[in-house]
Amino acid sequence: MENTNQDSKADLKIANRVSVMTIIVNLVFTILQFIAGIMAQSAAMISSAVHTLSDLLTTFIVIIGVNMAGKNPDEDHQYGHERFECTASISLALILGLTGVGIGWSGISSIMSGEFKDKIPGFTGGTIALGVAFATIAVKEWMYWYTRIAAKKINSGALMADAWHHRSDALATAGAFIGILGAMMGFPILDSVASLIICLFIIKAAYDVFTDAIDKMVDKSCDEKTHFEIESIVRAQPGVEGVDWIKTRMFGSKIYVDIEITAYGDLTLTQAHNIAEDVHDAVEKHFPLVKHCMVHVNPHVEDSE
Repeated sequence: MENTNQDSKADLKIANRVSVMTIIVNLVFTILQFIAGIMAQSAAMISSAVHTLSDLLTTFIVIIGVNMAGKNPDEDHQYGHERFECTASISLALILGLTGVGIGWSGISSIMSGEFKDKIPGFTGGTIALGVAFATIAVKEWMYWYTRIAAKKINSGALMADAWHHRSDALATAGAFIGILGAMMGFPILDSVASLIICLFIIKAAYDVFTDAIDKMVDKSCDEKTHFEIESIVRAQPGVEGVDWIKTRMFGSKIYVDIEITAYGDLTLTQAHNIAEDVHDAVEKHFPLVKHCMVHVNPHVEDSE
């Protein structure tokens, strides 16, 4: 029995709600950061604004990827569409990585050219920029946890990538805050140095998102803890005399499981089938992320002495 589509619809609702919230927050803070960056002559703050703007674009990729992944199986895609989400995650990782490289290059160029020396903000502009930066850090960190919790709840790699966008935005803005404060105190080079540090954090986040998506694209097995828990559930089912092997693979955000068990060889076909059905139902009941579980029964052979 395949898991019902009700969970998928609920997951889509959660993902879409989070994405709409993300779009609203990013739109507001993109505008505020651009204004504050211009007023404070802060390259780090403008870089943070560009990063936030890129979040707006990538959120639309998340919406498309998650909704495509949630489509029901059809004649051409009989195992479903979950890997569309992996494709969205890879796209997000590449955009995030390129954004980080661009911010880092901007910082290096500013330091090498000495351009940073001319970027000392006035008191009013600097104070406003610091206030915007502080508000951005607080809201973006909250958005990171809000999105992260939703991503873990529905096991969405694309949504988790979006959460890391929020976290990298918070880090980027923290760097901008330090840079602006340093420039106001007479150390304008800190603004460019902050851009370099921001670059490293963003590239690291992009790498984590990318590797997670690739693992799900190439049928990576579940972690050892999940594998052990599945085996424990299987062995606990009545009629199961042993477990020959268990194979698992990630299929987008879902898990496929293949199991070979042993049962007494003198059982009828119906009895053996019922044991396999009980194992199948138990695995899918205890592990909501398991989309399908295939169980094969081998005859148990008594050792002869």
